[in-house]
Amino acid sequence: MSKSGLIEQERYTCAIGALQSVVAIPRAVPILHSGPGCGEMIAGFFERSTGYAGGCTSPCTNFTEKEVVFGGINRLREIIKNTYKVLDTDLQVVMTGCTAGIVGDDVDSLVAEFAEEGKPIVSVETAGFKANNFEAHSLVVNAIIDQYVSRFEDEYEFKSEKNTVNLIASIPYQDPFWKGNLAEYKRLLAGLGLKANVLFGPNCGGVKEWQTIPAAGFNVLVSPWYGKPIADNLKARYGQEYTWFHHIPIGANETTEFLNQVLDFALSQGAQIDEAAARAFIKHESDAYYEEIDNLATFLLEFRYGLPNHAHILHDAGYVVALSKFLLHEVGIVPKEQFVTDGTPEKFQDAIRADLQSTSNKKEIPIYFEPDAGKAHQILRGISHKGRGLIIGSGWDKELAKEKDYDFISAAIPSPYRLVLTTNYAGFSGGLRVIEDIYHLVLSSYA
Repeated sequence: MSKSGLIEQERYTCAIGALQSVVAIPRAVPILHSGPGCGEMIAGFFERSTGYAGGCTSPCTNFTEKEVVFGGINRLREIIKNTYKVLDTDLQVVMTGCTAGIVGDDVDSLVAEFAEEGKPIVSVETAGFKANNFEAHSLVVNAIIDQYVSRFEDEYEFKSEKNTVNLIASIPYQDPFWKGNLAEYKRLLAGLGLKANVLFGPNCGGVKEWQTIPAAGFNVLVSPWYGKPIADNLKARYGQEYTWFHHIPIGANETTEFLNQVLDFALSQGAQIDEAAARAFIKHESDAYYEEIDNLATFLLEFRYGLPNHAHILHDAGYVVALSKFLLHEVGIVPKEQFVTDGTPEKFQDAIRADLQSTSNKKEIPIYFEPDAGKAHQILRGISHKGRGLIIGSGWDKELAKEKDYDFISAAIPSPYRLVLTTNYAGFSGGLRVIEDIYHLVLSSYA
């Protein structure tokens, strides 16, 4: 981040943006103890993602000067009571904004009063000046685990379901492909003989699934850094070990590696898996993938001079590494300068850099950890490579691609130029979808 603390072309939000993580849980509702503009700001940033009660429809105390002077705890009590009257929900998550964080309202004690009455409610501090929504996602999930899931610990023996895993992967809505990715992870893990608690979206069982978290045999973390505090919390609380795949598996190479890693770890944790059947599943999925690639062979050979030969990616670290590996090894597009725009903490940057450099032992791939995408654009304007270029990024990058006469794929938020519903980029099928997106662009340019 720039020394002034200001960035251009924002790719994420402040901490209260993690209200989207609550919205992604079926029948859960965020209650904002904040100013009236917070929910509206989040709704505008994520677009088309209000869910059951998110964005500008979230219950909110609408903090004003009066609450700043006298405190807003009584107003919050009233809003919580009215939420129960108006909305039929299974879980309420009270989230504080900057004003509440500055005033110092004792939200935790108030929420504890309702929890003691048996209400399914938790509180989490999400003042925007303390974290971004990548970090706050973990704060929200851990708050639900510590304050809500903990109430059901007596009903489930810890680690008793050896073939069940808690999946910690895509951040809802921040990852535009989160619904499709989680569905694909669930399908792939089922192919190994594992049941995955995906916790978010239409393929999870809502709060009933969250209640079973302690029973899982182990956990699967798919992320370069975000979400790790969740895996660490579950390990400390329930003794659940986790296997960590450091980027999104896209295409045959990385998805095969991911599944083999999970399978080996599952066996080491005592999961009752038919190993031969699981290996056969992986091979079947890989063979099906390469059958589609074989069908493209003639087209690719005839059209090879019309394809992009290099690419720049502006995305979070998980996608930058994943897409770089996929483009180089399975599409034949060379990753050039790459830009991580998620505000990665410094302590994780060396590992991410090493993961990216493992993509090729012949040429270094420059990587910039730059949440200020305006600066990233300045760097890209000064770069020139021979051949047809491709930029994969957010809607902010479309005009730059036009300026440089590059192809452009909208794959990050904010993304006003693309509607994503259940599309996935993860897995074997995700790799095929990326290929479709690239070649659709190329072919449409000849129309």
